[in-house]
Amino acid sequence: MSTYTTCTSPYCNAGWGELLTHMSPYGFANFGIAFGLGFSVIGAAWGIWITGTSLVGAAVKAPRIRSKNLVSVIFCEATAIYGVIMAIILANKIKKPDEGINYQFPDNWDFPGMYYAGYGMFSAGLSVGLTNIASGVSVGIAGSSCALADAQDPSLFVKILIVEIFASALGIFGIIVGIIESNACTFPVAALENSYY
Repeated sequence: MSTYTTCTSPYCNAGWGELLTHMSPYGFANFGIAFGLGFSVIGAAWGIWITGTSLVGAAVKAPRIRSKNLVSVIFCEATAIYGVIMAIILANKIKKPDEGINYQFPDNWDFPGMYYAGYGMFSAGLSVGLTNIASGVSVGIAGSSCALADAQDPSLFVKILIVEIFASALGIFGIIVGIIESNACTFPVAALENSYY
């Protein structure tokens, strides 16, 4: 096990290593929530932008496609909803400690468990966010193709919609992975009974 080193600069920001090793696990957990929610909304917006421009453009020549191709926009918006769901799950896992004044914890505090929870929640949020960016863009591209193909040949709508459903499933896979990653993340609220250090 590595030894704990003190900061070499007044604000623990002399380098990335010093910054990341001295950051609070609660900070990592909250950054995970922010990245999961923020990247999911970015993915949804990006997908809506891609599919919406093609939908509006193709609807000029074929107005009949406007209503049924809004399904593509709904699929893109679902990626943002996945991020909101994961943010709620992760936010409910952050618990305020019962002991310690101004976060000065006793010697027998479960520091490894606290850092494990912080890092785990950070990775869960980042996994969900990055997956939802990929899902939003892929649904947007499939939705754009669906709108353009439907404007040319109405029989292609259902065929391309199936591809769009599979692209939307990427976001569901991401949220499942995020739930699995965050399942064991529990912030300690009290000191350990027996100190192992």
